[in-house]
Amino acid sequence: MCGIFAYINYLVPRDREFVLNTLVNGLKMLEYRGYDSAGLCVDGDGEGNILLFKEVGPVKALQAKIEAQSFDRKHEFTTHCGMAHTRWATHGIPAERNSHPHRSDPKNEFLVVHNGIITNSKELRELLEKFGYVFESDTDTECVAKLSKYLYDQQKKDGKKALSFTALVKLVCKQLEGAFALIFKSTHYPNEMVACRRGSPLLIGVRTAKKLKVDFVDVDNDTDLQTTDDLLTVSKPSVRRSRSRSFMGADGDVEPIEYILASDASAIIEHTKKVMYLEDDDVAHIADGDLHIHRLRRDDTLSSMRTVQTLEQELAQIKMGNYSHFMQKEIFEQPESVINTMRGRINFEDGRVLLGGLKSQLANIRRSRRIIFSACGTSFHSCVATKSLFAELTELPISVELSSSFLDEKLPVFRDDVCIFVSQSGETKDTLLALQYCKDRGALCVGVTNTVGSTISRDTHCGVHINAGPELSVASTKAYTSQFIALTLMALQLSDDNYAKVGRRKEIISGLQLLSANIKKVLAKDSEIKELAYKAKDISNLILLGRGYHAATCLEGALKIKEVTYIHAEGILAGELKHGPLALIDKTMPMILMMNKDKHYVDVENAYAQVTARYGDPILICDEDDTNEKIAKSVKIRVPGTVDAIQGIVNIIALQLFSYHLAVARNINPGIFFISSGPKGMFGLTGINQTLQGTSRKASQQRK
Repeated sequence: MCGIFAYINYLVPRDREFVLNTLVNGLKMLEYRGYDSAGLCVDGDGEGNILLFKEVGPVKALQAKIEAQSFDRKHEFTTHCGMAHTRWATHGIPAERNSHPHRSDPKNEFLVVHNGIITNSKELRELLEKFGYVFESDTDTECVAKLSKYLYDQQKKDGKKALSFTALVKLVCKQLEGAFALIFKSTHYPNEMVACRRGSPLLIGVRTAKKLKVDFVDVDNDTDLQTTDDLLTVSKPSVRRSRSRSFMGADGDVEPIEYILASDASAIIEHTKKVMYLEDDDVAHIADGDLHIHRLRRDDTLSSMRTVQTLEQELAQIKMGNYSHFMQKEIFEQPESVINTMRGRINFEDGRVLLGGLKSQLANIRRSRRIIFSACGTSFHSCVATKSLFAELTELPISVELSSSFLDEKLPVFRDDVCIFVSQSGETKDTLLALQYCKDRGALCVGVTNTVGSTISRDTHCGVHINAGPELSVASTKAYTSQFIALTLMALQLSDDNYAKVGRRKEIISGLQLLSANIKKVLAKDSEIKELAYKAKDISNLILLGRGYHAATCLEGALKIKEVTYIHAEGILAGELKHGPLALIDKTMPMILMMNKDKHYVDVENAYAQVTARYGDPILICDEDDTNEKIAKSVKIRVPGTVDAIQGIVNIIALQLFSYHLAVARNINPGIFFISSGPKGMFGLTGINQTLQGTSRKASQQRK
């Protein structure tokens, strides 16, 4: 995922060095999103002059390039707009020419940064090339910058009055298909910036010396744009001008103000806690310290205002502290994060579970015909992990579907279905598309997310916030365990009216009460797991085997290893060994086997016998008190035993630690997903100087 960051100051004097440092630090806070290159732009000294910096590699390489340049760093701006970007390669190899910001022409008349994919970029590119535009990059974004210039020039050529920046951007966006969050800067509109979104997250932070008068911004009621399908004809819209009521002083004048735009709140929290989330098809125009929200199209179902919200997270939560990487920090935060997920929702004395976010729809969920889960990546695995428990406690048909294939298969969804959408960020594009698909068919939609104010939390009928806290590592750890717990609590609440399930519910609730302590016991084995990881640092394949509740643990463990170590890892159900995978087993194949004492223990014991008969030597994750002589010779990671439905939470902690130390042992930073190409196309294993030597491959990774 690309990262977007922009900074605007109005009547707040800032020198160029301050602006550059703000932009670079903003990019550093977005590094966790994964990237291959970075870039930024600020105003130069002369009118219409733009300083544009791009570099392949980490943000620190861009920072070094800027520091090596000679220009006036102390030039002071009373008003200024600057923007920056980290790129995730989707169109074109990691290269400076493919880095953002992208420009319309060598004079930098229009500059654009973009997160998302423009699906009709090929058609737009061909059209613009016919009009004589020469493209410098392979990206889908450059056509947006050049289309902006084309429409601007066409309006001027026709002798019509110049379009406002907002009107121009609206015309551009109406020609775009796909998902995008875009920020525009132009020499024709100095000290103005326009941002818009459709399907990709974008929020605006507001910092003022005085308290804001009101906590909302009105959506301006623009008249519709008069355009035709022919790009050669462009008409000027009639726009109703009005002052935004949020950011004026008592005398009616706009106060000194700073705006920070970003893809994620983690880049804004350092500057302000006052933020506003843009909705799909919102166009935000910032000029002269004033913020206006416009709409690409009229939609009476949306609110006529955007609320300014207060971020709950603290700056300390997104700092690394004494840990070496964010992934390590977040693994060790889980004894607290699991408690935060349960806090105020479960009474361990009387066994009552109350999820306030579901209260209004609880009866409707219980009356539903079936429950459908939809998610991607790690969130999908949390759904798989709790599927059996939902079926057992609710006695309803349960389906778990990948969001990315939901629309491809056009799954039948009915009005008496309940669809649960799980996403750490609440902005996962595929999950949002599945959500809209189900809403259109009248299903009751439930959201489970970690991000207050996210699209999923706003667009679902009800839901649960997992309260895991900020997660900055590219590999999800504490969000997975908190999602696991939140879904478990949901199953417990839905079954609290079933007397036949009282005993089972008490068993699970007792396990949840001890969960934080059990996680601490696994974390205490960090040095032991580290030693195993360093011994395995040269492996190129890994198989994880499990059965029952541990099928999801194997899938999630394999995903963690793939994400941070770039080793091929595969989670396989132990019951499927004899149906093909057993052919892979020999003394050279590394394996990890889940062997906890549950109802599948004997079956897993048989699987252990099958792999050892083929000279396999698996590492076992087993209970602390397991004294089985048959496994005496195998290397073991002993973990506390708990109730089967949540044993996967305990086991995954060990696998998270293993994957983290395995990455460090292989000299890979597990906290970010940095894409570079080296020998044989291996990513992340070579220095940035080798970035362009190998062949580039598309990195297909969906965050949470």
